[in-house]
Amino acid sequence: MSTLLISDLHLHPGAPELSDRFLDWLDTRARGNEALFILGDFFDAWIGDDLLDLGDDPTGHARLARRVVDALRRLSDGGTAVYIMHGNRDFLIGERFAGDAGATLLADPSVVSLGDQPVLLMHGDSLCTGDEAYQAFRTQAREDRWQRQILSLPIPERLALAHSLREQSGEATSNKAEAIMDVTPDEVVRVMQAHGVATLIHGHTHRPAVHELEVDGQPARRMVLGDWQPGQGWEIEVNQAGHPELKAFPLG
Repeated sequence: MSTLLISDLHLHPGAPELSDRFLDWLDTRARGNEALFILGDFFDAWIGDDLLDLGDDPTGHARLARRVVDALRRLSDGGTAVYIMHGNRDFLIGERFAGDAGATLLADPSVVSLGDQPVLLMHGDSLCTGDEAYQAFRTQAREDRWQRQILSLPIPERLALAHSLREQSGEATSNKAEAIMDVTPDEVVRVMQAHGVATLIHGHTHRPAVHELEVDGQPARRMVLGDWQPGQGWEIEVNQAGHPELKAFPLG
């Protein structure tokens, strides 16, 4: 059995084709593996676990959420361990969602053993230290008080806020230099040193690649997952020997 890692699906009711193909992927490709790690931005926005209790939902967010929860539960009940890490879009996913899905919430960052090798898993946004405006927002959005204030709003207001934040993010991104939106190399080395690892896997940047580098004079690697589109997905498969391989594959 292998372990699979994915990231940046950005599931949204406005992209039903991608959602359908991902759910098919869960019921076929993911089934029978030892574990599945979802490294953030699973949803394009997550406004709170109480979305799962919403009945009549003309926006489609609640229906999509329940379909995803049911599919993850089938995978988990079939013997595949499921782990979910927060991203910059879905940091409000909580224990209710994880419990219903049969999944475990994973801290960012986390060191896990894959094939008896320690591997550092991250979403990747905290590595982009050159984007100071975003890092300030990230710090605020992880505060319990701020999250409680957001979750106290009615669901329609939260949906409107999520839409507004996405628009602001898109506008801000279009005005930023490319280098600012990528990881800071010195920060990559620092976190790998701090966690004592030679392999880092993350998403967020939508720049899939395997980067060879040195950490403390020893060879190391940074593996970056790609974002999913209706016709193509990205995964890292780690076989039983602990060898990780970055793959693009057709969906559908």
